[in-house]
Amino acid sequence: MADEDLMNTVLADLKRTVREYTTAATESACPSVRQAFNNLTMDTLRLQGDLYTHMSQMNMYTAPSKALRQDVDKQIQTAQQTQQKCQQFVQQKTGGVGDYSHNPSVTHQQNNSHNSYYM
Repeated sequence: MADEDLMNTVLADLKRTVREYTTAATESACPSVRQAFNNLTMDTLRLQGDLYTHMSQMNMYTAPSKALRQDVDKQIQTAQQTQQKCQQFVQQKTGGVGDYSHNPSVTHQQNNSHNSYYM
């Protein structure tokens, strides 16, 4: 198997592993198990980032095109609205008791640079 094919396979596996660890962390009821999966997730993300950087430097992986700032901001705004609706739903169902009894306002700080793209 060629090095590039092998590296692409490993990169895809790391991405899949991150998804699996994230799922495990979100489904963990035990704080220590949740923390272990959070740590595994972060370690795997670092490995994935290192491999991507190495592959990119060797012209084995082309980066996706740049995203327009307005598109990313719209996605962030949609995610924040969804989060707020979820928090309100949980508050309604729990009567304001528990971890979600407070309603933290999620603010989005815009980057004031003149670059209209995120990298």
